Amino acid sequence: QVQLVESGGGLVQPGGSLRLSCAASGIVFSIYAMGWYRQAPGKQRELVAAITTNGGTNYADSVKGRFTISRDNAKNTVYLQMNSLKSEDTAVYYCNANRWNDDYWGQGTQVTVSS
Repeated sequence: QVQLVESGGGLVQPGGSLRLSCAASGIVFSIYAMGWYRQAPGKQRELVAAITTNGGTNYADSVKGRFTISRDNAKNTVYLQMNSLKSEDTAVYYCNANRWNDDYWGQGTQVTVSS
């Protein structure tokens, strides 16, 4: 059974930082591309950041220079370091694992940026 479990969300003030983690089980983690998506109320889910099996990364323009995605294959975990958070970063953040036709999602973790 595949499980992706996100953690690290919460309430943070504008300008603050959070680090999200996604622990995977039930898959050979190292052969999956991993991604972080987010969905704000009333909006479509959007890609925030992704990392390939070789460590290549790409980011949404809105988070470039502020967010960093990384992975630890030994721990079957992908991270999202979020700095200089803004109110518009408020959303539910989802972890995704993708390989060809295999596509798995976590349950999401809420990030709220507010003073």
